[in-house]
Order: sequence, then structure tokens, then C-alpha cells
Amino acid sequence: MAKAKKITYTLAALAVVAAIGVTGRMWVVMDSSRSNVADDKVKLADFHSSDADAIKRGEYVMRLADCAACHNADFSGGYKIDTPFGALQTSNISPDRETGIGNMTEHDFFNAVRQGRGEHGFLYPAMPYTAYTQMSDADMHDLWAYFSAQKPVKNAIDENAGMNFPYNIRLAMAGWNLLFFDNKAFKPQSAQNDDWNRGKYIVDGPAHCSVCHTARNALGGEISSQYLQGGNLGTWYAPDISPNPHAGIGKWSDEQIADYLKTGSNGESVAAGPMAEAVEHSTQYFNDQDLKAIATYLRSLPASATAKPTAFVMDKAKHDQAALRYEVDCSACHGLSGEGITGMVPAFAGNTAMQNDPTNMIHALLDGARAPHTEGRPTSAGMPAFSWKLNDQEMADVLNYVRNSWGNEAAEVKASDVATLRKATDAGDKIKVPAVK
Repeated sequence: MAKAKKITYTLAALAVVAAIGVTGRMWVVMDSSRSNVADDKVKLADFHSSDADAIKRGEYVMRLADCAACHNADFSGGYKIDTPFGALQTSNISPDRETGIGNMTEHDFFNAVRQGRGEHGFLYPAMPYTAYTQMSDADMHDLWAYFSAQKPVKNAIDENAGMNFPYNIRLAMAGWNLLFFDNKAFKPQSAQNDDWNRGKYIVDGPAHCSVCHTARNALGGEISSQYLQGGNLGTWYAPDISPNPHAGIGKWSDEQIADYLKTGSNGESVAAGPMAEAVEHSTQYFNDQDLKAIATYLRSLPASATAKPTAFVMDKAKHDQAALRYEVDCSACHGLSGEGITGMVPAFAGNTAMQNDPTNMIHALLDGARAPHTEGRPTSAGMPAFSWKLNDQEMADVLNYVRNSWGNEAAEVKASDVATLRKATDAGDKIKVPAVK
């Protein structure tokens, strides 16, 4: 009996300690005292900043944070984001009173952007408050000034209507935050120079690079040990951007990093899919000093442990057939020897960017792709879809040929890999040509 009591008391004590720990953690996660620097009286719809310099700085912060890519150029929202837990629609963040954020005060705005707490409850981390929490008070004040100068747009959005149960319950995000939200402002590291600190601030804060380029666990939390080493992004793949020379950007110069972010192309890679949107709406507007800072920071990171791929040796008959298909369907743009077109079409020869995860190459073959339209390269190239022309095995063969020619070495792409993505993207099947009678 005494032993049973002792066990009961021990378990009770452990439960109390655990409860105290959870309460303490929740206190840290929910702490929004940093927002107290913001006004809590005047609503956005009633506020119109007269500080032209603040509005201009705020526009640059908006570009750093890539707000327009998800919320549209007029900030009316409605952009669909597919997640493993259902579909989200981005909210209306124009100053409209009824359907936008016109009834928010600056204090409310700070809480939404940096703490993930909106007018309808907790926000989903598809809105990257997990990164924006690092944004400075100065940048937030300027961003508020910028939004005060925007036109209200009436567009009612039911953001989480497409989320599956129980993920459509916003309160569940409190538990998610408890597990994964690091509610901390950015702190410069005194051992590093200004460029490095500025680069880290942009990458981890407003530009929220890890939100896409870091792998996530089953609950959607970032796996910190795989920071910027690549992650799935719906039906696309955000590649490794660590200094790994085989899988990442270890062979890129600082100028190539800056050129890619500024124009969408650097002679080796051309941005497509979500990254093309990021370049078009966001990174092309970054000033040269910030681009240099980003390159400085990325260059300082430890390289991922991804090994150099082992080449896949094709059957000779398949190799020759794929080579012919490449010449007929691909060489006009990518070149007979995979040389590409500088500034428009990526070169295949010796291109490490295409020798690892094949998701984006399969996606481009199935559905086509479009490079971003930028001031530096206004004539953005486009790739047509081939889902109507090639079946799964034919696509796999072409990709295996390209990924293992001209000095490239890559693992096999299987027909089943193509089939899986064809289904996920709703790409059509190869057109069946009726037999001639």
C-alpha cells in the first residue's frame, strides 16, 4: 500500500512539473509584449501615413517579405496553397474594413505578422509568421505605413474552408505553436560582420527562405538539422541551398547567387514554379548590398551531407531512343550538347542543379514552366508541356539521358516517379493516336 502511494505521489509530482513546463513554454510562445511598441487605437482604414520615406521603406520591406506573391498585387488574397492537411486560401490584407484588415490597429497588425494571431484566431504557418517573428520594429512600422497607402479591395475569403478536419480548427495551431514556434526577435551576432548579420536577418526573417527550403516533419514543423537543405513544396521541390557542391550551391559564385535572385537565371539554373514567383515579386527588387549580404551568409553555412549521386547506366536501346527524342523535342532550346541559351534556357551540360531530386524536372516536362519576368531579363523563356506527347516511361528515359550525359551523373528516374507526379498535378495522359485503317 505504501509503495502504491509512493508511485501515485511520484506520478502526481511529475504531472505537476510537466504542467509547469508546458505553461511556461506556452507563456513564451504566446508572449506578444514586443507589439506594445505599436499603436493600439487607430485602425488601418482610418490611418494614412504622411511619411513618404516610411512608405517607400515599407514597400521595400514588403518586397523582402514577398507579400504580393501570395496575397496578389492588390493584396486582395485568394491565392490557393495546397498543404498535406488540405487547401488554404490567402487572406485579404488590403485596408478594406469588411473583408480585409481595415479594422486592425498597428498593434493587431504586429501580432498577426510576428505572432501568427489574426482577427479570426491563430494563423496557419503557411503564412510564415514563424520567420516574420524575427522582423525588426522599424521594418514593421514601415510596413504598416506602406499598407496605409494601399487601396482597400472588397474580397471576402474563407481561408481555411478547404482544410481537412481537424486541421480546419484554428485553435489546434496553439498546440502546433507550442511544439514548433520560436517566438524570438532577430539578434545580430557580435562575432560576425554587418554583411553576414544582414544576410541572416533577410534569409531567416522577411525572406523566410527556410519555410520552403527546409524539410518538415509529419506535423509540418521544420527539421532544424536539415536547415536550407531542401524540402518538398506541394508538387515542387525547393532545392538544397547550402554550400554542398553536388546538391546545393557550393559551385556558385557570389555573383551567380546575386544574378539568380535578381534576374531568375545565372547561366546554370532558371527559376521556375514557386521560385519564379518569388523572383518576380520579391528578390528582383533586392538592392545589391542585400544580395551581397545573402550570398555572404549562405556561403558561411555548413554544407549538407548529401553525397554525389551515382550515375545510372541506361540500356543502349533506351539510351539511343532517348537521345533521338531529346534531339527532336528538346535540343532547339537546350542545345544539341546541352549548352542551353544564356540568360534564358538552362544549360544541361555539367549542371549540378539538375542531378539530384528530379521533381522539378518531371514537373516541367509534365506541365511546362515559365521563367520569371524581371527587369534584368524581361523576355522570360517558357517551356511547353509534354504530358500530351510523352508517356511516363518516355519521360523517365529522356530525363535519365539528360541527367547522365555531358558530364552529368544522377540516379535513375523511374516511370512510377513520373506517374505519381502526373496524378498529383492532374497533368493529362499522352494522347492516343488512332490507328490508321
